[in-house]
Amino acid sequence: MSLSSTPDDVVLDTIATGSYHDPHSVLGVHTDADGNGVLRTRRPLASTVTAELADGSTVEFTHLRGGIWEADITGAPGRYTITTTYDDGSSHTADDPYRHVPTIGELDLHLIAEGRHEELWRVLGAHERVLDGTAGVAFTVWAPDARAVRVLGDHNGWDGQAHSMRSMGGSGVWELFIPEIGSGARYKFEILTRASNWIEKADPMARLAEVPPATASVVTSSDYTWTDDTWLAHRSSAPLTDQPMSIYEVHLGSWRPGLGYRDAADPLVEYVTQQGFTHVEFMPLAEHPFGGSWGYQVTGYYAPTSRFGGPDDLRYLIDRLHQADIGVIMDWVPGHFPKDAFALAQFDGEPLYEHPDPRRGEHKDWGTLIFDYGRSEVRNFLVANALYWFEEFHVDGLRVDAVASMLYLDYSRNEGEWAPNQYGGRENLEAIKFLQEVNATAYKRYPGIAMIAEESTSFPGVTAPTSHGGLGFGFKWNMGWMNDSLQYISRDPLYRAHHEGELSFSFVYAFTENFVLPISHDEVVHGKGSLFGRMPGDHWQKLANMRAYLAYMWGHPGKQLLFMGQEFGQMSEWSEGRGLDWWMLEQPAHAQLHDFVAALNRVYRDESALWARDHDGAAFSRLGGPSWNPNVSAFSRRDSHGNTVVVIANFSGEPLHHYPIDLPEGGVWTEVLNSDATVYGGSGVGNYGVVHTDDHGRATPTLPPLGVLFLKHNAS
Repeated sequence: MSLSSTPDDVVLDTIATGSYHDPHSVLGVHTDADGNGVLRTRRPLASTVTAELADGSTVEFTHLRGGIWEADITGAPGRYTITTTYDDGSSHTADDPYRHVPTIGELDLHLIAEGRHEELWRVLGAHERVLDGTAGVAFTVWAPDARAVRVLGDHNGWDGQAHSMRSMGGSGVWELFIPEIGSGARYKFEILTRASNWIEKADPMARLAEVPPATASVVTSSDYTWTDDTWLAHRSSAPLTDQPMSIYEVHLGSWRPGLGYRDAADPLVEYVTQQGFTHVEFMPLAEHPFGGSWGYQVTGYYAPTSRFGGPDDLRYLIDRLHQADIGVIMDWVPGHFPKDAFALAQFDGEPLYEHPDPRRGEHKDWGTLIFDYGRSEVRNFLVANALYWFEEFHVDGLRVDAVASMLYLDYSRNEGEWAPNQYGGRENLEAIKFLQEVNATAYKRYPGIAMIAEESTSFPGVTAPTSHGGLGFGFKWNMGWMNDSLQYISRDPLYRAHHEGELSFSFVYAFTENFVLPISHDEVVHGKGSLFGRMPGDHWQKLANMRAYLAYMWGHPGKQLLFMGQEFGQMSEWSEGRGLDWWMLEQPAHAQLHDFVAALNRVYRDESALWARDHDGAAFSRLGGPSWNPNVSAFSRRDSHGNTVVVIANFSGEPLHHYPIDLPEGGVWTEVLNSDATVYGGSGVGNYGVVHTDDHGRATPTLPPLGVLFLKHNAS
């Protein structure tokens, strides 16, 4: 379009309605090589329009059509403002969004198109900027199938016609800088689809959203100053596989109802420190519309849920945990997303984030959509999101939800409901490639973090390095151990002898992956009852079984995870709609269980044999002889310095006196933990703190009923 010609009526009409793909080619400043040109602006219902130029001069505009005005200029106008008057005598002066150059560079656009922008959150979304002396917000969004995109929000009375975005070409990115707005402004993107429908969408890259059920995105900036340098330096010094890792899983909304991120910081730090856990794992904190999903149906992948405060409030909570030497793991859900119309589903009117083939793009069981892992921009969205939580919130690990559903094309599908991969197999090769990329990238950028897979099948190499064809996770949840051991412990002790395999089978594969042993929220919902409720016997026996089970769990190879409330034996099933039954700590027997878990964590952290070589089969030995009892499980754990701890569990309901067992070394063994001690509510059966062996290492300790002993070798 030459400067001497006025845009045709069709273009002017689409500019007037905010439905033109390149409004900056018409609006704003347009000059030729001699400095002659025009200014154009959209000011519907105006009676007069004038511009004040940088040199103080003014120019008058002439109305063209549909609220589009034009003024002739000579020379570059520099920074200018536009004053609009109306028939009622009112006037308004503002900067012009269409005088500004793009706020996103060519390199960023290239990386986005290639799917290689590791800091995507810095260029897409809404960001406060100062351009040419004017403060405002730069909006950018990826919507490649859109015919036009507008920004609507508080700043324009939720009428986006005044703020149409420009297409940045083949990248599929749209951009607009809007002056004189900032943090706190609510907004959405309004997208014209191929079918000529306008749809409103929240920003996929929003870093803050309204409190649900409201769904607008909110402009935000951070001024938080971190104070966890010491923690981060220590974290990067050694892999977590070689460190103690005892995880307390928390649903923040029901841990202590009514507490926000900042309010929860002090009581949570105090409680977790008292209990001795090394890490807190938060169930998903990314924005989600339905609280009953517990955060597992995410609509705002880059926005901490506003239910508990703003992003800097979450930073404060994590910082406080780090200052107390407590690590932070967060649940992350890249396996599926909900169909809510305001969010990612058919974002620009077409399948975009979801796979277009419903055989690969929909979880019918969950009523959710599956990401298109083979599309480079979608894979980039997810990889960058993982890095975002590490970079911007200093989390120490991500527990990746529902990995099995990502790995298999036939997951929860009947014959004919899925399509095989290019080789005829059932593996989702694109999802596997994505998982390898996100793990390799996260570990490269943030040494010492943990990527943890909730993977419920025997898929090979989940924690093998990507360089060896593995998925590259640091840890895998041991769902087999969880299912078998819970089934075993729920049996009456009279019948456990017939099911010893449920207890011992995990030793067969304990070192095939780097495992976490999880007793998570999934085990105390949907009619399963509480962990306490699964235990057989009367009240005392239930608590004794719980102590024995948890001690066995802490002694077993692998890290540990325990869902909140189980540490004091909550009797009722967990519900996100109410808080934990903290009143139970007023009951002495449950307070004693609470104390036992704290002691268990203390012994665990103090005894490096229980964690230093967690994933090394050479550091583990099952113990037996000269007799064998199917109700007894005994094994030894060793570190690299010769320290040894023996774990002996008696899951029968009777004490076993003078039980003959061959210990790894002769001499004196100290009873560093006895789950049947009276201080924890037990019957007090034990060995007076020490166990002696003969010259051949043979010992005859007393094993308490429904009890576990931890014995440490005393080399002297």
